[in-house]
Amino acid sequence: MIIRFYKYQGTGNDFIILDNRSGMYNSLSTKQIAHLCNRKFGIGADGLMMMNTNEEADFEMRYFNADGNQSSMCGNGGRCMIQFAYDQGIHKMTYHFIAIDGKHEAEIDIHNAVRLKMIDVKFVEISDGHAVLNTGSPHFVKHVSDMESINVVELGRSIRNEKEFIEEGINVNFVESINEDSIYVRTYERGVEDETLSCGTGVTACALMSAHNERGFNRVEVKTLGGKLSVEFNKISENQFEDIWLCGPATFVFKGEIDV
Repeated sequence: MIIRFYKYQGTGNDFIILDNRSGMYNSLSTKQIAHLCNRKFGIGADGLMMMNTNEEADFEMRYFNADGNQSSMCGNGGRCMIQFAYDQGIHKMTYHFIAIDGKHEAEIDIHNAVRLKMIDVKFVEISDGHAVLNTGSPHFVKHVSDMESINVVELGRSIRNEKEFIEEGINVNFVESINEDSIYVRTYERGVEDETLSCGTGVTACALMSAHNERGFNRVEVKTLGGKLSVEFNKISENQFEDIWLCGPATFVFKGEIDV
């Protein structure tokens, strides 16, 4: 099968996107998707997304991790999908699409940044030294004082494979405060099983856990290895957050064809 693909990246988190509105790629197997994402033998990416038709929205986003398995919501992937939709001629003031975690809306602002509304967070499990929450994907958030001393891959893999997380997997984030409203985040992602340059749902989780206002509107600037993002949200309580927006660049890299 000849596949026509598009490559996009959002702060270094890179994705293969397939226009599957005709359903022509429905038969792709887990093994084939993993091959496409392989950086040595395929195109190379942190994940693969398909744009599918959906009668209730502009489109449906179906996301697969680099291991070929369908996964939960991807924030940077969602932002790249919006830019892809625009580049394919779908021009909207506000986009509405369906992902595995439900309905989302998004927009492209006057600075060409893509703003993606994330799901509300209604519960956070806060334990000694870390928090666990779901921002569309499950995340473990640990605050650290010296990011450069952390072996993100080694420690992230260890936490991801702890007994309570090993079956479903969890993304592991380390967050360091830069100042009152800025943080530095590094993430070990399940499915990729490595550190990625950026993780949208992880950045979101870390920003929520770094709110500078006790209640009400917050905007947190986030530095990642792949670039800068921001998260805007309303903090209702220590365990509840609403009106959450992930904001940042989404960039077309290249397109091509591959035979699988």
